[in-house]
Amino acid sequence: MRSALRVALSALSVLSLALYMAPASAHGDGAGGAQAPAAPLAGGVQYGITVPKPVIRGPGPSTMRIPATAVAGSPPRLSLRIDEPGVGTVDAVVSLISLTTHTAVITVNMGWVHTARTYTVSWPRGGTLSPGSYEVSLTAHDHRGGTLVRSAHHTGEAILEIKAPAKAPAKAAPPAVSPTGAPPPAGVPTPAQTVADGAVFPVAGAHNFGGPENRFGAPRAGYTHQGQDVLTAEGTPVVAPLAGTILTTSYQAGGAGYYAVEHTGVGFDFMFAHCQAGSLAVSTGESVAAGQSLCKAGQTGDATAPHLHFEMWVGGWQAAGGYPIDPLLYLEAWERASPAA
Repeated sequence: MRSALRVALSALSVLSLALYMAPASAHGDGAGGAQAPAAPLAGGVQYGITVPKPVIRGPGPSTMRIPATAVAGSPPRLSLRIDEPGVGTVDAVVSLISLTTHTAVITVNMGWVHTARTYTVSWPRGGTLSPGSYEVSLTAHDHRGGTLVRSAHHTGEAILEIKAPAKAPAKAAPPAVSPTGAPPPAGVPTPAQTVADGAVFPVAGAHNFGGPENRFGAPRAGYTHQGQDVLTAEGTPVVAPLAGTILTTSYQAGGAGYYAVEHTGVGFDFMFAHCQAGSLAVSTGESVAAGQSLCKAGQTGDATAPHLHFEMWVGGWQAAGGYPIDPLLYLEAWERASPAA
């Protein structure tokens, strides 16, 4: 009997030890007593405590370059680099968030990218931004789901202002040009009236009017011919058709060469171009009479043969509102009235 009693006492002791070592219920014991504190376990986790996901430790994005402002349309170029010690790749997402609606208008999932490398974001085709303010946001996580840590200096965020495109300035209208062979505009003398006023032909010597390429309105590289060429020998005198005042004399290497411009009192300005070098006989502000020598015919500037390039302007030479007209009707009338020409 003593042997049986020892066995029973031994079993009771083992049961008591097992109950003492068993963890307490998360809700306390059945009698409503206080919960026993769980013993700390080295390297372990206490029961009932939620552990947050690990975070990527490090300084966060080291660079995220994008202009502060841009014009409405496709998003501007964005480059970024993520530096995270001990992390080789991260899953990166870039979002453009409207600060007006607080919604993402464009999102780019870059996938797994290497750290310590610079990447340029490829925006989706057709993605556009309207004028307004936007937040550019970069988020990333590692293979354990750890989220990118942001710091005060590397937030992974930037503000982008999108402005409406500037209106293109209106192009200045080219000077009006009268059609080739058109009658004189209203308000200026007719060829016959200028002859009656004593007009003379501007080339005092043998001449001709050349071919179609010498006519008023003939095509040139990027513009049209604004005068009539009078082909003549080098050194032939060039004279004023009507009395007037010299507006200017100058030189243009790639165009008119040596030239003079005369203003008359009847509504015309005349230009005489390609004068022979050293032959200009008048100066700015000088009054001239009809038939007075101005220069000699040459081929200075952009010219391949001696000739006079003659222009007639209404409303002022190269002036706002001024425009050239076809001078051939006048030249022919002056030629007929000057048999010696």
